[in-house]
Amino acid sequence: MSEHHESHTARAVVIVGAGPTGLTAATLLGQYGVECLVLERWESVYQGPRAVALDDEVYRILARLGVRDEFAAIAWPHRGLRLVDPTLRVLAEFQRDGLGRHGYPMGVMFDQPELEAILRRNLKQYGNVTLRGGIEVTALSQDGSGVLVDFTNHATGSRDSVRASYVLGCDGANSVTRASTGAVMHDLKFTQRWLVVDVDSEADLGQWNGAHQVCDPVRPTTYMRLGKTRHRWEFRLAPGETADDYCEITRLHPLISPWTKEIPVEKLEVVRAAGYVSRAQVADRWREGRVFLLGDAAHLTPPFIGQGMGAGLRDAMNLAWKLAGVLGGSLPETVLDTYQIERKPHARTMIGLARLLGTAMTAGGELGNVIRRVVAPRLHLVPGLNELTTDSRTPALRQSDLVVRPRLRRTLAGRLCPNAILDNGRRFDDVAAGRFSIVTSTEPSTMQQAEIERHGAVLIAARPGSELHRWLRNGRASAVVVRPDGTVLRTGRDPLALGASLPRASAAA
Repeated sequence: MSEHHESHTARAVVIVGAGPTGLTAATLLGQYGVECLVLERWESVYQGPRAVALDDEVYRILARLGVRDEFAAIAWPHRGLRLVDPTLRVLAEFQRDGLGRHGYPMGVMFDQPELEAILRRNLKQYGNVTLRGGIEVTALSQDGSGVLVDFTNHATGSRDSVRASYVLGCDGANSVTRASTGAVMHDLKFTQRWLVVDVDSEADLGQWNGAHQVCDPVRPTTYMRLGKTRHRWEFRLAPGETADDYCEITRLHPLISPWTKEIPVEKLEVVRAAGYVSRAQVADRWREGRVFLLGDAAHLTPPFIGQGMGAGLRDAMNLAWKLAGVLGGSLPETVLDTYQIERKPHARTMIGLARLLGTAMTAGGELGNVIRRVVAPRLHLVPGLNELTTDSRTPALRQSDLVVRPRLRRTLAGRLCPNAILDNGRRFDDVAAGRFSIVTSTEPSTMQQAEIERHGAVLIAARPGSELHRWLRNGRASAVVVRPDGTVLRTGRDPLALGASLPRASAAA
């Protein structure tokens, strides 16, 4: 036993892994008053190359965590995507600029270690959440009443265990949690090896503030500016190459020089040059009893649409309020089955889109290059393609006990409610504050409002001419139930009847 004696104190939730997904889940559960223990193998923030971009939907989740201003200070504008040929001639441009429907910039760049540091600092305000670094989880075993988590302390070598009501496996692609459940990754037939290079320089490279995708089957490359002085390149490694082949700036310079041009090598500081393997995979199951898989433990997304980290944050947003409701006794345990039902098809669709885009930009040899030179400049003429590339809207969630979708009829159920500005100048999320809400274009009486609030919901009026009113009208609805994660549960006409049908989930603190 270690000096902490964790095994003597049962926890409501143990979270394995303190990357963005684990920290998001811990923060949300902390807001709901759930006692959590987060176990992380690294003593401090891991500095390896990972996510660099997110959209307004994921930005909205960060705002829900309470780090909106801190993240804004490290975020860099992301203007969209340029497809370029091997000579860097622009083939096509898809702009993603300004505020999106979620109330935040449609695209930003960032440095993931900086984001994780912000999330860790923010987590300290929740006294019901404990984060322990330098802890290696070695095994999990469960029975009908809980899960026993065995772990080793790296600093002391001592072994210990803790019992939890539920365990969230947010421990990445090589997940011990996933292995303990017997779940296996299903390969979606996309594997590539890449070299990631982060460079810091006070020199101005004079590049467009967006993602540059070099469409080249020989050396596919992505370039992005992550901040005022930080730049990232990702190069696909050729057969026989390794990241170690490019550990010196003299070896790297020929790769990055098309962007750095005449800037002297001594003004380019290589912060990181490391390899990684890009895969498209999804676990066959995301829950085994009281153990859940989130983030890279459940799915791996190729980097071409910048949605890998975002998928993990969506997992946490989907599951946290349900788990809080079950632990608090306001929701039946059966609602936890909706996590995989809702999230797995959504994640698989996004993985498929990334895989398709990656194949289209990098495959086909020289013939592929010729086709891209002809087709890419005309892609904006393809109906719906420009919107797909520039709009951050993702697919609706599938039918479940918490998404009531009528058959053969267009519906808002399963879609996210816009984070619209309301009459009082506040945004929807700030008013809903992690609770169920009823959004209605029908003016409710004082009695109706009081009755809806008695059922634990927030009543939000969609005034004529407002964004929410237009959203309801376009969705052919006059009233909707919005879940604590912002997803529409069901639509209807009578807000009072919708209120009466509400499950009673816990309210965020």
